[in-house]
Amino acid sequence: MRLILLALLVLTFPTHAEDDLSAKAWLKNMSQAMHDKQYKTSIIQLQADHIRPLVYIHGIVDNKEVALLEYLNGPPKNAVRVGNTVTFIEHDQPAYSVIAPRIQGIWPAALAGDLSQLEKGYQFVIGGRGRIAGRPGQMIRLLANDDNRYDAQVWIDMDTYLPLRFDSLNKEKQLLEQTMVIELIELTEPANILIEAAKQEWPAVMNQAERTDGKNWQFTWLPEGFDVVVRDHHRLIGIHEPVEYVALTDGLANISVYVARAGENPMPNELLIRNGLSMVVVKVGTLEVVAIGKVPSETLDKIANSLVLK
Repeated sequence: MRLILLALLVLTFPTHAEDDLSAKAWLKNMSQAMHDKQYKTSIIQLQADHIRPLVYIHGIVDNKEVALLEYLNGPPKNAVRVGNTVTFIEHDQPAYSVIAPRIQGIWPAALAGDLSQLEKGYQFVIGGRGRIAGRPGQMIRLLANDDNRYDAQVWIDMDTYLPLRFDSLNKEKQLLEQTMVIELIELTEPANILIEAAKQEWPAVMNQAERTDGKNWQFTWLPEGFDVVVRDHHRLIGIHEPVEYVALTDGLANISVYVARAGENPMPNELLIRNGLSMVVVKVGTLEVVAIGKVPSETLDKIANSLVLK
């Protein structure tokens, strides 16, 4: 009986050349597979008591990456990517397109991106193996280099190198958010829906808002690995108050910073919202700086206080 159990374990977790791969090599293979492979995945995202089911399909059509993301709950909502153009289709507003290298909202950008940027903030460590969606997966730990961000871990399919599960953990190692594949089907050719998507005439790409009234806000301190990826200046709907918006990311964690004239009713200095999403409010003269992100509130406070006008 013991020999039979050992044989079953070997069948479930086969020994291949992958056993000699470093954590970084696993991540590199995953990043490449997310661009090159043709596949369909059914996914669930868990946030506290909220569950979001998704379907994501990816393929190569005429040497271009084409992908479709469909939200299965709530009002109809899809996103289609053809090359570097992403089009959003929702039931209550006209479809619109933006320039983007990926569809956001599934896996963190860094999993399919440049690992050198991610290395500035995290160490890559080989973990154990587990079975997810009926497939053996290798877990890689992404351990924060400092206290300015949280740890994460990703399971990589040992056959296709595609991601099977991603967890974000707080300092107490409690689960903040999880994205997990419940079915993965590798395709030998692009799905028909992707072929049709590549033929469609999608809406023209939206022009980026001109920041003629924007201010040149800069940060005197950012955690290692965090970069500014978006700057925007617009007016809030309804009250028409001008707001400066700056988006930061280290590839895994995203931070949003808003600068506006302080309101009559001051906001509390700190709020902790569920799922590990922190918010910090800092008063700078007559302005209010609001920083939001899934990082420790101390990090947001230091970032908000480092904001200066140049």
